Amino acid sequence: MESLLKKSGWLNILVSIAFAIIGIFMITKTDLALKIISYVLGGVFIVIGIVKAADYFLSKGKYDFYNYDLVYGIIAIIIGLVTIFCSGLIESMFRIIIGVWIIYSGVIRLVVSLKLHSVQIDIWNISLLLSIIMIIGGIYILFQNGALILTIGIIMLVYSIIDLIENLIVMKYVDDLL
Repeated sequence: MESLLKKSGWLNILVSIAFAIIGIFMITKTDLALKIISYVLGGVFIVIGIVKAADYFLSKGKYDFYNYDLVYGIIAIIIGLVTIFCSGLIESMFRIIIGVWIIYSGVIRLVVSLKLHSVQIDIWNISLLLSIIMIIGGIYILFQNGALILTIGIIMLVYSIIDLIENLIVMKYVDDLL
């Protein structure tokens, strides 16, 4: 169990570092970041749409009354094109996804801090404070309609630093948690 928790801790640290890198990129290259996100997501949807449509025509599915691969393919292609050409929409969706993720992560960290408190680890209050900051940051991102990529990048960077600290604390005391 200890080995599993430590592996999970290292994976969480890598995710935090990835978030930090993405946050720094979003802070320094806001317009480019928005375009890249739009193009990548749009491209993924278009490829999925083409694959679904091709699958429909290449398979015997066109004779299957309940095969909707062609419909799914057309819808995915339309979503991909909208994503590429409507980057403001992508910013809103991205903001919501990141906000929900940070809130979720903050709530998980809140539970971890309470577990640290239950085993009388002195550092639990710092963990609690960091998790509350994460939750507030996630709520800000979620409900701030005018949040720019720059703001999201800053909050992602702060989130990744808080998450990294939290993971290091948990990994240090993993033996006490078991």
